[in-house]
Amino acid sequence: MGHTETPTLDPQVLERLERYALGFRPLFPRSDQFRQGQIYLHGLLVDGERKSIEPLSRRVPDGDEQRLQQFVNQSPWKAAPVLAAYRARLAETLASPAGVIVVDDTSFPKQGRHSVGVARQYCGALGKRANCQVAVSLHYATPAGDYPLALRLYLPESWTSDPARLNQARVPEAERTFQTKWQIALDLLDEVRAERLPHAVLVADAGYGVVTEFREELEQRGEYYLVGLSGEEVVLTEPPQWTPHVPKSHRGRPTTRAYLAPAGPQPLTLRALADTLERTSVRWRDGTKGPLQAAFAWVRVWPVHRWPNGVPADAIPDREAAARWLLVEWRPDATVKYALSNLPAATPLEQAVGWWKTRWQVERGYQQLKDELGLDHFEGRSWTGFITTRP
Repeated sequence: MGHTETPTLDPQVLERLERYALGFRPLFPRSDQFRQGQIYLHGLLVDGERKSIEPLSRRVPDGDEQRLQQFVNQSPWKAAPVLAAYRARLAETLASPAGVIVVDDTSFPKQGRHSVGVARQYCGALGKRANCQVAVSLHYATPAGDYPLALRLYLPESWTSDPARLNQARVPEAERTFQTKWQIALDLLDEVRAERLPHAVLVADAGYGVVTEFREELEQRGEYYLVGLSGEEVVLTEPPQWTPHVPKSHRGRPTTRAYLAPAGPQPLTLRALADTLERTSVRWRDGTKGPLQAAFAWVRVWPVHRWPNGVPADAIPDREAAARWLLVEWRPDATVKYALSNLPAATPLEQAVGWWKTRWQVERGYQQLKDELGLDHFEGRSWTGFITTRP
């Protein structure tokens, strides 16, 4: 076994860390569980190239690899109450009505096939399909700061259809039904909403925004959103006009559906629409190399969704209620990004851009968690180990 240097933390830092941890003591059934939690937290904060259990345990006074492995992978303490208490603690300082909830994926490249949820899938950390774990995350950003809210592992169907594999990874029965990433995101959002965390809008990239059902579920929850699109979606640039379907024969029942009128505005793709829009330069913050700015357009559109197939004649969408905002961003590298929003009609472009760009805080936050706290270093294979070592 190689020698591992044991770094030290400033005594004042250790004192603050101990005070912080004591607030969670009632949530652990036994004192030894709480003590291992303190050691693990201490180990995450000290310097070291790897923050996995074995090297971490040797950097912290009283660290014991076997006991720490037991605490993380098998000890019967419940992570959910600890996470709820963590969110409440940070909300005391950072919660704001101007807060933004950001939905995102974070991925963890893996070499083997036994770590829970690992599969060949798109890996954002590598920018390509690769063997990895993927988790759905919620992050909270306010003018005062930002922090992770919740994270849940995504289990591909290759896992949920394999009981033996689920048993080996000790996946709870309640987590064995396949869920899409957007369904997981909604479950996490419901947890946060139950805690009444104030926020102004929810932001997500196109991986979530292209799903019509996801947007509809957000609207049913009364959430304002600003979500990415692919550019292939079709919209109207004016309120739709409707006409009843005229049957070829007078026989039969009268029509019960209405259709987009051929003489009215016709659908076009977002990419085609973007070519016709005027651009406005918006600066959203100052970066390390100067102001960050790009060209944007912010226009009202009517998403077509399933309208080409008609709508019930007695449920034609209200013109204004069906309108949405389209945000188009022309980046300096020549890429074009699109986002759809149900924000109020009076929302200014600058405010929308500011919210849209909070996704940068999430990307930076998770990179810091990986670089400084070893978020992607944990090597355990169980469901419990994955959940208990991540926000």
